[in-house]
Amino acid sequence: VDEIVAASRDDFLNLNVVMGEFYLSEVIGATALYYRDKLDTIHTKLELREFEECLLKGDKDRLLETLQNIMENAIKYGDGKEIAIWGEDEEDCKLIHIENTGCSLKEEELQNIFDSFYRGSNSQKSKGNGLGLFICKSLMKKMDGDVFAQILKERFRITVVVRKA
Repeated sequence: VDEIVAASRDDFLNLNVVMGEFYLSEVIGATALYYRDKLDTIHTKLELREFEECLLKGDKDRLLETLQNIMENAIKYGDGKEIAIWGEDEEDCKLIHIENTGCSLKEEELQNIFDSFYRGSNSQKSKGNGLGLFICKSLMKKMDGDVFAQILKERFRITVVVRKA
């Protein structure tokens, strides 16, 4: 069984990443455009906060996939009131924050949400397999970036770390 689990985990780690350069506004704009109608339909406010434009390095399509996965989780596990997206500088990186109102995840579960097949206690009413955030983490590591999560007073934030070009 351990060998089967290890083999399945290795398959996910073999996700292809094609490094290139692209602007932050391209990925934030595409994400906002993709979700605007869906969020309007479910009456969830999308707040696009100001960010400083910059050139990033990584796989644009895989970063979009990562942001979409995080947005789906924000829709699925948030309270449906608001989702905010913005960028922030940190040394040679750009931090992309996606934050939703309402957080039903327990603080002690936070350390496990990027593990393969892990589903928090707040996921019982939602379909899923516990691989989305694991794949996000794997993709970002392949792009020399990272992703992490925080619980902030009734809000849940996931931050994606992307290298500047």
